[in-house]
Amino acid sequence: MTDFYTISDLLTEEQLLIQTSTREFIQANVSPIIEECAQKSTFPNHLIKQFGEMGLLGPAISETYGGGGLDYISYGLIMQEVERGDSGLRSMASVQSSLVMYPIEAFGSEEQKYKWLPRLAKGEILGCFGLTEPNHGSNPAGMETKLTEKDGEYILNGAKMWITNSPQADIAIVWARDNNKRVKGVIVEKGMEGFSAPEIHNKWSLRASITGELVFEDVKIPKENILPLKDGLGAPLMCLDNARYGIAWGAIGAAMDCYETALKYSLEREQFDRPIAGFQLTQKKLSEMLTEITKAQLLALRLGQLKNAGKATTAQISMAKRNNVEMALKIARESRQILGGMGISGEFSIMRHMMNLESVITYEGTHDIHLLILGAEITGIPAFK
Repeated sequence: MTDFYTISDLLTEEQLLIQTSTREFIQANVSPIIEECAQKSTFPNHLIKQFGEMGLLGPAISETYGGGGLDYISYGLIMQEVERGDSGLRSMASVQSSLVMYPIEAFGSEEQKYKWLPRLAKGEILGCFGLTEPNHGSNPAGMETKLTEKDGEYILNGAKMWITNSPQADIAIVWARDNNKRVKGVIVEKGMEGFSAPEIHNKWSLRASITGELVFEDVKIPKENILPLKDGLGAPLMCLDNARYGIAWGAIGAAMDCYETALKYSLEREQFDRPIAGFQLTQKKLSEMLTEITKAQLLALRLGQLKNAGKATTAQISMAKRNNVEMALKIARESRQILGGMGISGEFSIMRHMMNLESVITYEGTHDIHLLILGAEITGIPAFK
């Protein structure tokens, strides 16, 4: 229905199988409960292990450490199908895969990889990623969280804000400045003295996802919890590139679900003695939606090919994230118009997707920041420094 350019012909049998099995899993396990979870602002944490059993956590992580060993197009298709179900659950899986497992694999010691990655892949434990701070969102270079080395031990102080998974996370990948003001990654474990993760309540968006803070008050960090292989701000930004790549695919899934819901409704809903799908303005909306989805699919597919080849740049990822999330949000709004008053009802997924996408268009780089990343790439002049 939403593969107008038969992009499936460009996928391998394995990729198609992964897409189909993920879609069926989401339809069976997420779709029946997600509206109630969103209404009640409840995180369905029983799904974490099921996601692990399905191979939806760390699919691009090496099989050596318990991951799926899949290519990045397969990873993108998984994110797309999960976000068809809900952006909040895609956020959970994306954080686990790209922001927790990826830095451990890329920057961690062998001991850290074998200790944490297999359990994260199975969904036995949950992780989160601490970069954004109360005073520093779009400007991570202003980071105030400190990692002080003294007498052979490390002390962590500071706070992080708007952290997906944090209240239930067993570990947090936290970025802080050391004595030399270099950014370092550390693994903070639940239960460490002085570490707390209070939940953020009263959200109108991502209501089926759990969001919180990370607070560090003289938390003692053992040396073996420091990520040893890379420091500097480039390390967390590499993680964000991976996560933003997944968002570029995921947003297409939300758009697909809104479009398909609106199309089905327009064919069934009759006004003036005919289905509203027969009216020119409805057909205009549907035609434009399908066109934008198709463009986004082609953008994501090419980005996936570049990612598989190790050639995808930060600016290319920013373009796809920015375009595809904006596309999805516009389609959610147009779909809501087609459903009229029913569009705000919890009987349909559209309003939930719309509210979720209001967060997705802001997190992991705001809409405007991604525009400026692209602008800096085009002109060679950074506008945000």
